[in-house]
Amino acid sequence: MAAAIETKLRKAFAPQSLIVRDVSHQHAGHAGARPGGQTHFEVEITSSAFNGLSRLAMHRAVMGQLDEEFAGSLHALNIKAKGVTED
Repeated sequence: MAAAIETKLRKAFAPQSLIVRDVSHQHAGHAGARPGGQTHFEVEITSSAFNGLSRLAMHRAVMGQLDEEFAGSLHALNIKAKGVTED
């Protein structure tokens, strides 16, 4: 799942930096958690494609690339997105 998320986000946004972490182990026993994980992820992404966008617009853009994953086993995604001109 992490590899699929990374591949899609790299293709869509050509990020300057991208980190995808499976944090499913932190949510064991919570809603949406499944044995074996692959349900909860964190994404840190910096891309010029996000320059000038609001935080909401950046999050919607990222989420929009992962419809198939959310239809499958992906339950939650924590997104830290920014444009290349932001600190």
